[in-house]
Amino acid sequence: MRWLLLLLALLGPPAQAEVRDPGQHFFQPKLGDLKDDLAAARAEGKAGVLLMFEMDDCPFCDRMKHTVLNQSAVQDYYRQHFAIYPIDTRGDAPMVDFQGRDTTEKAFALDQRARATPVFIFYDLDGRPVTRFTGATQTTDEFLLLGRYVVEGHYKAMPFNVYKRQTR
Repeated sequence: MRWLLLLLALLGPPAQAEVRDPGQHFFQPKLGDLKDDLAAARAEGKAGVLLMFEMDDCPFCDRMKHTVLNQSAVQDYYRQHFAIYPIDTRGDAPMVDFQGRDTTEKAFALDQRARATPVFIFYDLDGRPVTRFTGATQTTDEFLLLGRYVVEGHYKAMPFNVYKRQTR
């Protein structure tokens, strides 16, 4: 028994997924011009733009950031396929929307009907919303499945909840 404990101590803890700060590894720095961000996403061969509408003191936003968006697999997959930015639903920061109009984060969130938080809205390369997910996902796998649903174009044929049932 002693040799087994010694062996386990030498091997160390079981491997886990790498956890990284979502502010640095999931979201991209905001420049405040979604029209330019969309053009950059197009030039980089991305599938589109993902906006996370959030607000301070939102427990579901916090849960997503500390259990899902901090996972390296999520960060790597989403950064490969999307330009990703947070939008503060109460923010007064000036920004430019996908059509080139000046607005604020708060006004843009209202225009996009992002009233609850978090709201994840995926936009195609023309700036049209193609998928909306409100609330926190249950697991990292569900969030990865949501990304695949958009990247592979399944949103054109069925709602996410149907796609999710079919892939189980």
